[in-house]
Amino acid sequence: MNDTPGWASPGSAPSDGQDASVPRPAAPADDSGTPSDTPPKWSKTQPPAGQWSPPSTPGPAPQVPRPTAAWGGPGPGGGQQPAWGRPPAAKPGVIPLRPLAVGEILDGAVSTLRAHWRTVLGLTIVVATFMQVGNILVERYLLPEPVEIDPNADPAEALNQAVDSLQASLIALGPALFITILGTLFVTAVLTVVVSRSVLGREVTLSDAWAEARPRLLQLLGLTLLLPVIGAAVMTVGILPGLVIGSAVGGALAMLGGLVATGATIWVMISLSLASPALMLERQGIVAAIRRSAKLVKGTWWRIFGVQLLTLLLTFVISMIIALPFDLVASAVNGGGVSGMFPEAGTDVGWPYLIITGIGTVISASITLPMSAGVSVLLYVDQRIRREALDLELARAAGVPGYGSERPGDDAPRS
Repeated sequence: MNDTPGWASPGSAPSDGQDASVPRPAAPADDSGTPSDTPPKWSKTQPPAGQWSPPSTPGPAPQVPRPTAAWGGPGPGGGQQPAWGRPPAAKPGVIPLRPLAVGEILDGAVSTLRAHWRTVLGLTIVVATFMQVGNILVERYLLPEPVEIDPNADPAEALNQAVDSLQASLIALGPALFITILGTLFVTAVLTVVVSRSVLGREVTLSDAWAEARPRLLQLLGLTLLLPVIGAAVMTVGILPGLVIGSAVGGALAMLGGLVATGATIWVMISLSLASPALMLERQGIVAAIRRSAKLVKGTWWRIFGVQLLTLLLTFVISMIIALPFDLVASAVNGGGVSGMFPEAGTDVGWPYLIITGIGTVISASITLPMSAGVSVLLYVDQRIRREALDLELARAAGVPGYGSERPGDDAPRS
């Protein structure tokens, strides 16, 4: 185990069905400081678990007072631990090294932003600015004028106009979507490394994170492009039979198939939502990362879905809170009042409006992108802690007392 993103080779521990409530081993260290794989022999000075004092010669049992709220010596990771019961989890970084609650995952993402704000904000502000400027320039100079729909046209002509308008909208969405994918890809790759170091309590600079993430960018790009293709394929399978049949029956079948396909697409996307962290931190290939994500999510789909949905709602609310004042100011400057916040298609807005709303978008993206990336990485870490006892590996890598040193050979490069 080392402090690079490739924490532990996948499959080194069981990954199916381990309950989070199962006590985690204490990872004792021998006299040489290396962790022992066999349980230590008990002695008179180290009684077995559940025995308050070492065995003694037969005789009257001494009167042992009932334990009160006393505290023992320092536990793993520093601090005090109770004289009985399970010791507190070590916390070398932004999260405690144990199965995480939902609030701890969200707090860990925010703590990463606070602990490495120079690196995180420096990255996200620059990337979000380039994304916003690119979108504005493409929208102003490269895209065709939107198709206008004549309200007085006959039904057949209105249908053709609606189809043309939809086609133009999809074409217009393409460049903006491509720019967004590239920007999000860059941010996700670098922030994955930043969060992985934050878990260990390590400092990381932007150049260090970029050096770690750069070799994986092409594979991450392939994965990022593949996931929407998988979702589109699932939707096509659900809708296509109804479209082929045609008529009213086919339309009803297409609607029903679309509903089923939407649910299936959401299920697939959540199952594959941990593929990016697996690709970056385990240095896996695209297909292996997809399989890894499905394996980690299996059995906890609803929990992963709930955390992702909560994160989406929180980032949406934060974006609205930040963007609303900028939209109001931009509308006032543009001369449209409150109605100017929702310009109609084809309405020409001035550069002041675009610049002011763009600043709001950059600020909101600089906050919400790190939150989304942090939650995704910490969900991955949490699943590996629950299934594979990754907390022990992380504690060794962080140098937490009582967990032994790093295992021999962990500094070797991973394939």
